Amino acid sequence: MVQNPCVTRSCRVSFHALASAALIIWGCAACTTLENTPVDAGLVEAEQAFDEGRRLEEAGRYVDAMPLIERALKLREAAHGESHLEVASCLHLLGVIHLKRGDHGRAEQYLQRAFAIREAALGGGHPDNAASMSSLADLHMSLGRFERAEPLYGRALAIRESVLGKNHPDVAAALNDLAEVYASMGHYARAEPLYARALEIQESVLGKSHPDIANSLSSLARLYVRQGDYARAEPLFERAHAISEAALGENHPDVARSLHNLANIYLEQEKSDKAEPLYERAIAIRRASLGENHPLVASSLNNLAILYKWKDDYVRARQLYERALEIRELSLGKNHPDVAPSLQNLANLSMRLGDYTRAEPLYERALEIREATLSQNHPDIAQSLNDLARVHLAKRNLAEALPLLERAFALQEGHLRQESFGFSEARLSSVLDHLRSGEEYLYALVRAYPNNAHAQRLALSAALLRKGRSVEEVAHTSRIIYRGLGQADREAYERLRTLRTQLAELSLARPGSLSSGDHQQRIQELTRQGDALEADLARRSAPLRALFELPPPGVLVERVAKALPGDGALVEFVSYEDSPLVPRPGSSHTETPSEPRYLALLLFADGRTEAIDLGPAAPIDRAVQRLHEAIEHRYVSYQSRARALHALVFRPLMPSIGKVRRLFLSPDGQLALVPFAALHDGRQFLADGIDITYLTSGKDLLPRFEGISPVQSVVVLADPAFGPVPDSSSAKNEGDPSTTERSAFIERFFPILRSEAVDRPWPPLPGTRQEAEAIQRMLPQAQVLMGPAATKAALLRLATPGVLHIATHGFVGEGNAPNVTRAVHSFGAAGEASPSHLPADPLLRSGLVLASSARFRREDSLVTALELAGLDLWGTQLVVLSACDTGRGDIKPGQGVYGLRRALMVAGAQTLVTSLWKVNDKTTHQLMENYYGHLLAGQGRGAALRSAMRELRQKKPHPYYWAPFIAIGQDKPLQGLVPSAGVRSTP
Repeated sequence: MVQNPCVTRSCRVSFHALASAALIIWGCAACTTLENTPVDAGLVEAEQAFDEGRRLEEAGRYVDAMPLIERALKLREAAHGESHLEVASCLHLLGVIHLKRGDHGRAEQYLQRAFAIREAALGGGHPDNAASMSSLADLHMSLGRFERAEPLYGRALAIRESVLGKNHPDVAAALNDLAEVYASMGHYARAEPLYARALEIQESVLGKSHPDIANSLSSLARLYVRQGDYARAEPLFERAHAISEAALGENHPDVARSLHNLANIYLEQEKSDKAEPLYERAIAIRRASLGENHPLVASSLNNLAILYKWKDDYVRARQLYERALEIRELSLGKNHPDVAPSLQNLANLSMRLGDYTRAEPLYERALEIREATLSQNHPDIAQSLNDLARVHLAKRNLAEALPLLERAFALQEGHLRQESFGFSEARLSSVLDHLRSGEEYLYALVRAYPNNAHAQRLALSAALLRKGRSVEEVAHTSRIIYRGLGQADREAYERLRTLRTQLAELSLARPGSLSSGDHQQRIQELTRQGDALEADLARRSAPLRALFELPPPGVLVERVAKALPGDGALVEFVSYEDSPLVPRPGSSHTETPSEPRYLALLLFADGRTEAIDLGPAAPIDRAVQRLHEAIEHRYVSYQSRARALHALVFRPLMPSIGKVRRLFLSPDGQLALVPFAALHDGRQFLADGIDITYLTSGKDLLPRFEGISPVQSVVVLADPAFGPVPDSSSAKNEGDPSTTERSAFIERFFPILRSEAVDRPWPPLPGTRQEAEAIQRMLPQAQVLMGPAATKAALLRLATPGVLHIATHGFVGEGNAPNVTRAVHSFGAAGEASPSHLPADPLLRSGLVLASSARFRREDSLVTALELAGLDLWGTQLVVLSACDTGRGDIKPGQGVYGLRRALMVAGAQTLVTSLWKVNDKTTHQLMENYYGHLLAGQGRGAALRSAMRELRQKKPHPYYWAPFIAIGQDKPLQGLVPSAGVRSTP
């Protein structure tokens, strides 16, 4: 990964047009002469020199500008004295030039003098004094004094907003400044909205091609780079470079900066051939305009060295690293925060070459600098700790490495908690991806040292905290909005729900009257608006977030162990990329082997932990697929495949599990689609000897949402009236666009269900009506919506139910769908549109089919997972999705299955019953009737399902019929539901 991937903090100044931020229009506040006052030739010369010097400074010709500004200063001091505002203008501009040239000592002298003059003459609230504050803050930023820069930037912003209004370009510049200090301090969630607001102001006032726009685009892109979101950063850097070069010419220092940034993003993506010439151009421009010893030259040399290291040219890399370090220490001092990355990079090179003795003191010095200059949870400190730990592991010193790794993980966790309140779901997922490599390193560590208890607990802490984390954080926001915030926030959430519905409708429809490009652009715009609203709502929920904060990493394992029953154990399955803890000396970065593997981390009620390596992922994933295929297609030979998967993923656990009879399983990767109850050991099914409860993560065992009273109402949606299907010709003749789109939609996604003999887009499901009637007999208070009443609108308008049962067709972006199941034809099958034309978001590719209107409006019928995520299910004890494939979707290691199961957990459901394949209509209604009977007899939500499965198995022994559903979440009995007379009272 590229070290120091953005413009070095040491030389970061406000590159926006100085204008009122740097100068006083002396004809207003400074000029007190009368029209008949004789012209002072010295002042005329001073004005001319000053104007020409300012022009040269704006063109990046700092060496040429300085003597002119110094001449103007001398003449103005002679005419006005040393405390005049025109003198302050000269001092200020000289300070800015010296700051850009890296001469911090002289810059500070000039800027301090200018600030003192302006404050005495104008008072603290004048916009010109705000300019002085900003420049002084720039100086502090360049010297790594972030805590001193922040209040100055804040005061400058307040002054400009007060005097100039909230939409002035100088206000945008101040917003960018404040955002930059937050970003440098690691407060990314605080920085992003400021960057975004600055960019919005500038584009509306200055137009989209002004040089200041380039600066704002680069700043926002650098923030994305810090978070590992390169896909968002690259187009912003490219646009910034195009603007800068067009506005400023090819040799301006700001163009060098845009070249440097663009090269960085290419290098991050291992596009070294594109990066190298950009670095070389940036270095040439910076040397010519700033001199050989400027910190920005060091920054480009440093990153060019990283490129050479990636190309295995270690000699050239070391030369450039050492030169960059020399420049930084000379210009910034030996304890500046930008010295640390140079030390880090030299140490990384020594590690690659196997010179651990040389690497260790470099890492130690980098850590010392960062701890002294950066905020407590800054991610750079965690990086230094991790790298120092790698040295100890290379020297076979595990005892020294483990405390460093533990502290690094705690810092990263603290930073994640600090930042997560400001992210949309998509951004949070991206950040978690960025942190994933550090998490996987802990799993690789425990594989290398499987019997070390400290390593086991550290890896288990990572799994408990990170698995399903994005679900949990988004659920926090939903919970707080519905239960803790005011009406305005709930109205904003309703706007988000409306946006999601619009996005779902547009994504699942063909372009219609829109061109393909306009159609995609509209989808992207709705996605952008939704992300922005999500992030804003997350920030609003921040004050209440602490109420639901997880325990710190150091005590989490113990608390989860205490939550386990005495006869229970937790199994955290982990899917991860395994790499060597220390690269082979002299090896290329492309030679570092990486292999997907599975790991099982066990926790017992007495606090014991164990780690079991399950081996490479490929054979396990093939076994999962083969079992799934055998069960779904009702192969007679399914049992051999059930035994094969049992041997791979469960038999290795048996010596450790011993007499445990209650297992809490948190699957990962393809194991999230496994019906563990149907695994077979050659004698019996796993369900015959062990009670299994599914969790998103072991942290689900902790009491997290206390104070939410369980709701007791029951709502059932079943047997929707799907409506008639006019043929294509009549739709065309009628000129009804909604009908035409609907026909195209069916032919595109569900062709197997459309024929001349059938006038419905989806086949009826009589078993769902029987299912609903059976539930109503047992629970007469249930609100049952069937036929034309079982609509999408009715579902999305529901008040929080205690139990929500939906029996209908389901759809997901994979697989096939015979008519005898509760499935619509899935996306991407033979003869359909290619997957590239399907929605990118997996929450838009999975959902349920409900009742349509008489003339069939698509938006009345299909409800996606994205829309269901906006339901208020806080207080809902149980959601049952009695349809096909409702537990399937896109699998993301560490974050679970992206589809309906994720959506309903985000919405707040305590327990979700969901399916792993296409279920049979007739037997499913029997299974569900038995399930509710056991629930009303007092069994837990998972135990009742297991009992119903055993009963159905006696009649239908193939697991296709009895094992398709799993219960995820709480297993305790339902509260407050009163059965009708005659319902069984014993399990």
